[in-house]
Amino acid sequence: MQVKGVKVRSVEFGAGMPKICVPVVGRSAEEILQQAKQAMEKGPDMLELRADWFEEAEDVSQVLPVLKRLRDRIGDTVLLFTFRSSREGGQRAITVEAYRNLCETVCRSGDIDLLDVEGYMQEGLLASLAETAHANGVFVVGSYHDFDGTPEEQEIVNRLQYLDHAGADFPKVAVMPRRQHDVLALLSATLGYYEMGGEKPVITMSMEQMGLISRLAGGSFGSCITFAAVDKASAPGQISIDQVKDMLAVLYRG
Repeated sequence: MQVKGVKVRSVEFGAGMPKICVPVVGRSAEEILQQAKQAMEKGPDMLELRADWFEEAEDVSQVLPVLKRLRDRIGDTVLLFTFRSSREGGQRAITVEAYRNLCETVCRSGDIDLLDVEGYMQEGLLASLAETAHANGVFVVGSYHDFDGTPEEQEIVNRLQYLDHAGADFPKVAVMPRRQHDVLALLSATLGYYEMGGEKPVITMSMEQMGLISRLAGGSFGSCITFAAVDKASAPGQISIDQVKDMLAVLYRG
């Protein structure tokens, strides 16, 4: 398995243990900053601002000051900006136009390191936003989430390849398992992406309790980031950062 690592600030993704990302899901600016403070005390590799939880998220003039304060709070910690639409499990619906404007604006802010782009929201959107992000020194997570089930293994590989070719630096697929074989399909597809010539660090997970093993052992199959909670989880199956750290230490350091 050959992975071309991606260095963001001081963090090398695609090398060593999977990196731990803690989502921040505050409804207000103060909640966001308080959650970030709590997360930083746990020493994550990166934070994810889940902007769809923020009550003023569709008003870019309200988002930018929060981003600035968050960047000041977390210093050089890697920051991923995500607005997860309701169609892929997020907190609210958003038009493509508003989504594009929000993503482009935060890329130009200078306060984020990675941008999550839903790769199947609209044809060509990922490629367009990736161009804007890269022009502003921002890396792109091209994502696909299925909260209803798990596609066939080859279809998962196909989706990772699509996100790769459309401009994502980190192709991401998250799926909902309905049986144990779905978890195996997700892990096998992660490895299959590399066996079929993929080289970018990918992010994959199977959700809920059934898929927990994919959040912990996914790095053995090529997944470079795992998400963990400090206070409130942002997706089904997330466990605490303390538990994740302990388990990753056993799995990847002996």
